[in-house]
Amino acid sequence: MGCVSKLCRFSDMKLTVEFGGGLELLCNSVKIHNVNVELQNGAEKLTMKDLLSWIRNNLIKERPEMFMKGDTVRPGVLALVNDCDWELSGQLDTTLEEKDVVVFISTLHGG
Repeated sequence: MGCVSKLCRFSDMKLTVEFGGGLELLCNSVKIHNVNVELQNGAEKLTMKDLLSWIRNNLIKERPEMFMKGDTVRPGVLALVNDCDWELSGQLDTTLEEKDVVVFISTLHGG
């Protein structure tokens, strides 16, 4: 049975979000998060831009400026989608799919 687009409510998207290189400290020291991200305003897809906004509002507990600058990740934060650098898949426009694994790793270290 199909659905009429305006009447169909899409479910949450299940993703795994991981933080490393010190970024986990911004999320109560939790490295791996199995999350359900609600698609906004009847959207049919979830992009990295949507996910970053969701992460800022739901996972980051302190100092969000250490993770994000504007609507993207700060320089020095490596973002991987299913082990692929997001720069190769469209960055903020990367479309995510159910059960994707998104990893953020800080490449900045003290000396």
